[in-house]
Amino acid sequence: MKKPLLCVVMLALLLTSCAQLAPTPTPTWTPAEPAYWPTDGWRTSTPEQQGMDSELLVQAMDYLLQQELYRVHSLLVVRNGYVVLDAPFYPFQPAWKHDLASVTKSWTATLVGVALEQGFIESLQQPMLAFFAERKVANRDARKEAITVEDLLAMRSGLECVNAPTEVTLIEMLASQDWVQFSLDRPMAAAPGQSWVYDSPGVHLLQGIIQQAAGMDTLDFAMQHLFDPLGISDVAWLADPQGINAGYGDLRLRPHDAAKLGYLYLRDGVWDGQRLLPEGWVDAATQPADGPQPSGSGYGYLWWLSPDGYSARGRGGQRIVVVPEKEIVMVVTGGGGRSGTVIDELLSSYILPACKSTTPLAANSDAVATLQAMVEQAAAVPPFEPLPPASLPEITKRVSGQTYALEDNRFALRSVTLTTYEPDEAGVRITVSGGPAGSPKWEWRVGLDDVARTSPGRYGMPAAAKGGWSSDDTFVFVVDEIGNNFVWEIALTFNEDKVSVTMQDLTGFFTEVVHMRGQLER
Repeated sequence: MKKPLLCVVMLALLLTSCAQLAPTPTPTWTPAEPAYWPTDGWRTSTPEQQGMDSELLVQAMDYLLQQELYRVHSLLVVRNGYVVLDAPFYPFQPAWKHDLASVTKSWTATLVGVALEQGFIESLQQPMLAFFAERKVANRDARKEAITVEDLLAMRSGLECVNAPTEVTLIEMLASQDWVQFSLDRPMAAAPGQSWVYDSPGVHLLQGIIQQAAGMDTLDFAMQHLFDPLGISDVAWLADPQGINAGYGDLRLRPHDAAKLGYLYLRDGVWDGQRLLPEGWVDAATQPADGPQPSGSGYGYLWWLSPDGYSARGRGGQRIVVVPEKEIVMVVTGGGGRSGTVIDELLSSYILPACKSTTPLAANSDAVATLQAMVEQAAAVPPFEPLPPASLPEITKRVSGQTYALEDNRFALRSVTLTTYEPDEAGVRITVSGGPAGSPKWEWRVGLDDVARTSPGRYGMPAAAKGGWSSDDTFVFVVDEIGNNFVWEIALTFNEDKVSVTMQDLTGFFTEVVHMRGQLER
């Protein structure tokens, strides 16, 4: 439960300015006025100039470079508003966007706060269903009518949601034709406030609420009221069939832009003299929300809480970490593995201990040079030996360049074409119709010499692929979508004028292997 404010006057000011945010404790940390605003880009600094020990950051890089548990893609550390460590890890490139997965939830929560500050939402205590009065909602009862905006923010709505061993209800929502309607129609598993359940479809309802409250496209709202003020223009965000941004995930930003969310919260919701979030919002969003909490962790308004601060977390190792008392914002992106263990160790054993002082330390040019060398090592292409060209099976000549129409399938894939270029490269083109695909056509170059080829991918983020013929009739390849946070193993088995396709997500989001059949197009 939240603690009461220390005096009635402060409580009155908070309620007046914050449109009925829940009471929060008096902050123990007050943000200082920054030397500049990173709207047009972050300024860089040596760690020592910001009171950090470069030698511990060298150890942090060594720790990540030795990792086998987690495929890190990038590490960005900002202290006092200055970038002190910026390390992309091969094959990720610093100019690329990255899928933030469920880190998106904290952006959705922030947009709710923005809508509250702008007056589009009157109060977090408004009933959820009040925003969808024109919809006929199934399983409607007194419990569902009692769900508030704050209940959705705190993951305590009581709506039925299955999320183990994978997010079953989310996958069902993605397969539906109207994600908001699906999310509204779910039966109630409990009364609001009685239980905490990780509910991605419930978070998508918040984007629906923003659309209804503001009367405008959700991406337009986000650009006008949040991204533009922060200086973020390169945005890709999955939308549902009705054009509503995916509230639960699939926002894609550059790591430097993702860090701006942490800095906005570090600056108490103010950006370059403009208040974007209501007074009191940051404290309310980053304290344990009233009611039930997840086991072993605190949870605010779609932010995960820890003794040091708070973080936005996403599948595959996406993280925005804010440590107010250390003036730290850390952004990590990755491609899967035991990311939680690694990132927690990175923060507790290296990043936070490196914060030695609130004032500059003595220069350490040797350590800074070593740190820069390790950053360059992380970004470099690792040494490799291409395999000699393999002989191609006889079937290659018959199927190469032919298009096969696929039967209906859960990924909405419509056709597949394999083109083999002797001796060491192939091309695969898959067309897509509908669904959360990101583009109507996927095209990959596939290395046949055990060296991945990089191609433009979905949402403008490159993918790397390699593979080959596993038998005389089956072509198998693996596509690492890198910034899109998926790794696919795809097998094409040809039989006369037919093809059988198996597709498996190696990151574990889709747990089952999907089987499809296709027929040669005449």
